[in-house]
Amino acid sequence: MGPELMQPAIHDDLSLVRETLDGNQLSFQLLIERYQDRMFGLVRHYTRSYVEVEDIVQDTFLKAYHKLETFQEQSSFSTWLHRIAVNTALDFLKRVGRSPVRAVEDPELMGEVLRDSPRIPAPDAALERQEIAQVTQRVLEELPEIFRTVIVLREFEDMAYQDIADLLSISIGTVESRLFRARARFKEALIRLHPEFAGE
Repeated sequence: MGPELMQPAIHDDLSLVRETLDGNQLSFQLLIERYQDRMFGLVRHYTRSYVEVEDIVQDTFLKAYHKLETFQEQSSFSTWLHRIAVNTALDFLKRVGRSPVRAVEDPELMGEVLRDSPRIPAPDAALERQEIAQVTQRVLEELPEIFRTVIVLREFEDMAYQDIADLLSISIGTVESRLFRARARFKEALIRLHPEFAGE
């Protein structure tokens, strides 16, 4: 009995998806355990509220479970799940009337990291980091949604161009074009909102 219970843990995502569709609830639980940390990390770029992050991630997995039969197996399960998470986060923020990507870094969390660090930087260094995080948030909020999303996926999630293309159902050329324009818009907004950064 023990070896049978251990077996699904070694399965790849596709096998776990197929087992879930065949009625094995444990297989989907293993997918949740495999991807929940990554989903929490992704959603944190859209809201700093832990309760909201938890709700969005839970909703993401519920949607994935109910839509599992629509998974085409042409892209990876990871990319498919990322797409659901991004759409769920954006839908949630639109529903509550809030601009997406409000919190790129959480100043409270950053403070905890600094306090726990054995080498605590000077207070002005911590303030500078927090100020940069706040400036980044404000500038990102100036960007149209399509540009904000590609910047978050590339610069903060460190996703490959192909994965972003799969996730957003666009070509790699479109990803490159959007990133180029997003970075240009970001720089433009940065200089407009914070002229002190113009020379950097």
